[in-house]
Amino acid sequence: MAVFYNQAQLSYQNNVVNSNTVSAELVEVLSLSKTPVVPTYQIGDSVTYVLTLVNSGTVPYTGLTVTDNLGSYVVGNTTATPLTYQVGSIRYYVNGVLQDAPTVTSTAPLVVSGIYVPANGNSTLIYQTTVNAYAPPASNGTVTNRATVSGPGLTNAQSALATISTAQTPLLSICKSVSPETVSENGQITYTFLIENTGNTEASGDVVMTDTFDPILQNLSVTYNGQPWTANTNYTYNTQTGAFATLAGQITVPAATATQDPATGLWSITPGTSTLRVTGTVS
Repeated sequence: MAVFYNQAQLSYQNNVVNSNTVSAELVEVLSLSKTPVVPTYQIGDSVTYVLTLVNSGTVPYTGLTVTDNLGSYVVGNTTATPLTYQVGSIRYYVNGVLQDAPTVTSTAPLVVSGIYVPANGNSTLIYQTTVNAYAPPASNGTVTNRATVSGPGLTNAQSALATISTAQTPLLSICKSVSPETVSENGQITYTFLIENTGNTEASGDVVMTDTFDPILQNLSVTYNGQPWTANTNYTYNTQTGAFATLAGQITVPAATATQDPATGLWSITPGTSTLRVTGTVS
């Protein structure tokens, strides 16, 4: 809603007379809202957005254009865009009825033209994006994107913001190696387990690693991050079956660290790591 003012002027015989000033209110009848289907993200996730245009007036809007900046932000001398529009994913509804797909004239930013909003009605655009490597992966990361509608009949373009935040979660992987790769009977062998966390949150508490050694190992020696472990305090081992298991609460894997390239805007992730080594004699 905006207030505007107007004044008339009368000229005669080299005289100028001003009228009184009148005022009125200009009420905007088209509103735009934007909602992400899920509030959090991880790199590579698909995020769906719902854009709703509501016309509370008695005259329809035709030929409108909707633009979404896909979360673009400035990094140094470049612009980073953390969301990628999934081509062909857009759906267009008028008063809840599915319409033919609208015209997408650009995908970065996303620009959709030819939108119609009926009088006392609504139109909805639903489309999917992919979170890419320009999205901040750290625990305090957010992506905020702006949608704008403009076109005939609108005094001012209407905008709506939507913000999603990074999911607070560890992402673990494990790699096992053996040394030496050739061992004789009654020889000694070492298994190394490298546990990596590419998530933005430390992994602890319920992290348990299990393995069944075949052939069965005897005279176990176990270290975790270089420190010796004790049987039945840090782990259990069955010398009859070869079943090995760490006890809950013994393994902690730190969160990954994220670094943004100031020139390109791309984020890189350095995993947090923990290393478990099990050495024993082949029986």
